[in-house]
Amino acid sequence: MSDVLIVAECWQAEADAEAVIHRAIATAAEIANADHGEAELAVMLTDDEGIRTLNSNWRGIDKPTNVLSFPALQPTGPRGPDEAPRMLGDIAIAYQTMRKEADDEQKPFEHHLSHLAVHGYLHLIGYDHENDADADTMEGLETEILAQLGMPDPYAERDSGKDPERMD
Repeated sequence: MSDVLIVAECWQAEADAEAVIHRAIATAAEIANADHGEAELAVMLTDDEGIRTLNSNWRGIDKPTNVLSFPALQPTGPRGPDEAPRMLGDIAIAYQTMRKEADDEQKPFEHHLSHLAVHGYLHLIGYDHENDADADTMEGLETEILAQLGMPDPYAERDSGKDPERMD
Protein backbone atom coordinates (compact mmCIF):
# COMPACT_ATOMS: atom_id res chain seq x y z
CA MET A 1 0.00 0.00 0.00
CA SER A 2 1.22 3.47 -0.78
CA ASP A 3 -0.17 6.86 0.11
CA VAL A 4 0.53 9.79 -2.18
CA LEU A 5 0.48 13.20 -0.54
CA ILE A 6 0.43 16.25 -2.78
CA VAL A 7 1.93 19.12 -0.80
CA ALA A 8 2.77 21.55 -3.62
CA GLU A 9 0.24 23.15 -5.94
CA CYS A 10 2.48 22.70 -9.00
CA TRP A 11 1.53 18.99 -9.01
CA GLN A 12 -2.13 19.88 -9.69
CA ALA A 13 -1.18 20.22 -13.37
CA GLU A 14 -0.42 16.49 -13.44
CA ALA A 15 -3.77 14.84 -12.82
CA ASP A 16 -2.44 11.30 -13.35
CA ALA A 17 0.61 11.59 -11.08
CA GLU A 18 -0.89 9.58 -8.23
CA ALA A 19 -1.99 6.72 -10.51
CA VAL A 20 1.43 6.68 -12.22
CA ILE A 21 3.18 6.37 -8.86
CA HIS A 22 0.88 3.61 -7.58
CA ARG A 23 1.39 1.60 -10.78
CA ALA A 24 5.17 2.06 -10.75
CA ILE A 25 5.56 1.05 -7.11
CA ALA A 26 3.21 -1.93 -7.43
CA THR A 27 5.22 -3.18 -10.42
CA ALA A 28 8.51 -2.58 -8.60
CA ALA A 29 7.30 -4.52 -5.56
CA GLU A 30 6.24 -7.43 -7.76
CA ILE A 31 9.46 -7.60 -9.77
CA ALA A 32 11.86 -6.87 -6.91
CA ASN A 33 10.10 -9.68 -5.03
CA ALA A 34 10.80 -7.89 -1.77
CA ASP A 35 9.61 -10.12 1.04
CA HIS A 36 8.19 -7.43 3.27
CA GLY A 37 4.68 -8.86 3.47
CA GLU A 38 1.99 -6.27 3.93
CA ALA A 39 3.77 -2.94 3.94
CA GLU A 40 3.12 0.76 3.57
CA LEU A 41 5.03 3.71 2.23
CA ALA A 42 4.28 7.36 1.62
CA VAL A 43 5.19 9.43 -1.41
CA MET A 44 5.23 13.19 -0.98
CA LEU A 45 4.90 15.24 -4.15
CA THR A 46 6.59 18.50 -3.33
CA ASP A 47 8.34 21.37 -5.06
CA ASP A 48 11.98 22.37 -5.31
CA GLU A 49 11.76 24.52 -2.18
CA GLY A 50 10.37 21.65 -0.11
CA ILE A 51 12.87 19.08 -1.32
CA ARG A 52 15.73 21.57 -0.92
CA THR A 53 14.82 21.88 2.76
CA LEU A 54 14.71 18.09 3.15
CA ASN A 55 17.99 17.67 1.28
CA SER A 56 19.67 20.32 3.43
CA ASN A 57 18.31 18.99 6.74
CA TRP A 58 18.95 15.29 6.11
CA ARG A 59 21.91 15.19 3.74
CA GLY A 60 23.60 18.54 4.34
CA ILE A 61 23.23 19.42 0.65
CA ASP A 62 21.61 22.82 0.24
CA LYS A 63 20.07 22.41 -3.22
CA PRO A 64 17.01 20.76 -4.72
CA THR A 65 17.18 17.25 -6.12
CA ASN A 66 14.71 15.06 -8.00
CA VAL A 67 13.94 12.33 -5.43
CA LEU A 68 14.81 11.52 -1.83
CA SER A 69 14.10 8.31 0.06
CA PHE A 70 13.85 7.92 3.80
CA PRO A 71 13.80 4.25 4.80
CA ALA A 72 12.00 3.55 8.08
CA LEU A 73 13.76 1.80 10.92
CA GLN A 74 12.59 -1.78 10.96
CA PRO A 75 11.44 -3.60 14.08
CA THR A 76 13.33 -6.69 15.13
CA GLY A 77 11.77 -10.04 15.93
CA PRO A 78 8.84 -11.86 14.39
CA ARG A 79 5.68 -10.01 13.40
CA GLY A 80 2.50 -10.77 15.25
CA PRO A 81 -0.68 -11.59 13.31
CA ASP A 82 -2.46 -8.43 14.51
CA GLU A 83 0.35 -5.98 13.83
CA ALA A 84 -0.15 -3.06 11.50
CA PRO A 85 1.53 -3.27 8.09
CA ARG A 86 5.27 -2.65 8.14
CA MET A 87 6.25 0.93 7.24
CA LEU A 88 8.92 0.93 4.52
CA GLY A 89 9.53 4.67 4.66
CA ASP A 90 8.91 7.83 2.69
CA ILE A 91 9.77 9.11 -0.76
CA ALA A 92 9.78 12.80 -1.77
CA ILE A 93 9.71 13.89 -5.42
CA ALA A 94 10.24 17.51 -6.53
CA TYR A 95 8.11 18.74 -9.39
CA GLN A 96 10.31 21.43 -10.94
CA THR A 97 13.52 19.39 -10.94
CA MET A 98 11.72 16.32 -12.25
CA ARG A 99 9.89 18.32 -14.94
CA LYS A 100 13.15 20.01 -16.08
CA GLU A 101 14.95 16.65 -16.30
CA ALA A 102 12.11 15.10 -18.29
CA ASP A 103 12.04 18.06 -20.67
CA ASP A 104 15.85 18.25 -21.03
CA GLU A 105 16.05 14.51 -21.73
CA GLN A 106 12.96 14.61 -23.98
CA LYS A 107 11.25 11.93 -21.90
CA PRO A 108 7.52 11.75 -21.30
CA PHE A 109 6.62 13.11 -17.87
CA GLU A 110 4.96 9.80 -16.93
CA HIS A 111 8.13 7.85 -17.76
CA HIS A 112 10.40 10.03 -15.66
CA LEU A 113 7.94 10.12 -12.75
CA SER A 114 7.69 6.32 -12.88
CA HIS A 115 11.48 6.04 -12.90
CA LEU A 116 11.85 8.30 -9.84
CA ALA A 117 9.12 6.43 -7.95
CA VAL A 118 10.80 3.09 -8.73
CA HIS A 119 14.22 4.49 -7.80
CA GLY A 120 12.89 5.78 -4.49
CA TYR A 121 11.11 2.51 -3.73
CA LEU A 122 14.24 0.46 -4.39
CA HIS A 123 16.13 2.62 -1.90
CA LEU A 124 13.43 1.87 0.69
CA ILE A 125 13.93 -1.87 0.28
CA GLY A 126 17.70 -1.71 0.57
CA TYR A 127 19.14 -1.01 -2.87
CA ASP A 128 21.73 1.72 -3.28
CA HIS A 129 24.23 3.09 -5.79
CA GLU A 130 27.17 4.02 -3.58
CA ASN A 131 29.60 2.06 -5.75
CA ASP A 132 29.61 0.96 -9.38
CA ALA A 133 28.61 -2.66 -8.67
CA ASP A 134 25.63 -1.61 -6.52
CA ALA A 135 24.67 1.04 -9.08
CA ASP A 136 24.76 -1.50 -11.89
CA THR A 137 22.51 -3.85 -9.89
CA MET A 138 20.04 -1.13 -8.98
CA GLU A 139 19.94 0.37 -12.46
CA GLY A 140 19.45 -3.07 -14.01
CA LEU A 141 16.46 -3.67 -11.77
CA GLU A 142 15.06 -0.21 -12.54
CA THR A 143 15.40 -0.93 -16.26
CA GLU A 144 13.62 -4.28 -15.88
CA ILE A 145 10.76 -2.73 -13.88
CA LEU A 146 10.30 0.13 -16.34
CA ALA A 147 10.34 -2.32 -19.27
CA GLN A 148 7.48 -4.18 -17.57
CA LEU A 149 5.65 -0.84 -17.49
CA GLY A 150 6.28 -0.46 -21.24
CA MET A 151 8.93 2.24 -20.79
CA PRO A 152 12.39 2.42 -22.35
CA ASP A 153 15.69 2.05 -20.53
CA PRO A 154 16.26 5.38 -18.73
CA TYR A 155 20.02 4.84 -18.84
CA ALA A 156 20.32 4.06 -22.56
CA GLU A 157 21.55 7.55 -23.50
CA ARG A 158 24.07 7.61 -20.67
CA ASP A 159 25.35 4.18 -21.66
CA SER A 160 25.75 5.38 -25.25
CA GLY A 161 27.99 8.20 -24.05
CA LYS A 162 25.49 11.05 -24.42
CA ASP A 163 24.81 11.53 -20.70
CA PRO A 164 27.61 10.43 -18.34
CA GLU A 165 25.79 11.16 -15.06
CA ARG A 166 24.35 8.63 -12.64
CA MET A 167 21.20 9.45 -10.69
CA ASP A 168 21.77 11.13 -7.30
